[in-house]
Amino acid sequence: EVQLVESGGGLVQPGGSLRLSCAASGFTFSTAAMSWARQAPGKGLEWVANISLAGVFNIVKYADSVKGRFTISRDNAKNTLYLQMNSLKPEDTGVYYCTRGSERGQGTQVTVSS
Repeated sequence: EVQLVESGGGLVQPGGSLRLSCAASGFTFSTAAMSWARQAPGKGLEWVANISLAGVFNIVKYADSVKGRFTISRDNAKNTLYLQMNSLKPEDTGVYYCTRGSERGQGTQVTVSS
């Protein structure tokens, strides 16, 4: 059974930082393409970042709205996906999900507010 468990969300002031984690199990994490997505209040799901494997290299991609501020990474030894979020803005508020294809976890709430 595929399990994706996000953690690390919280309340942070504008300009602050958070690091989200996603503990994965039930599949071969080291070769899986993984993504982060978010859902703001009253809006649809928005893709944020993706990390995939090409040979021995990781290829990362970001939505324009987070490029230069967010960093996606993975620790294959720990079966864990990360999202480092810096220079957070109020518009980054939402529930953040770790995804593998159409599968996703329960999400972790990120609120950026003064």
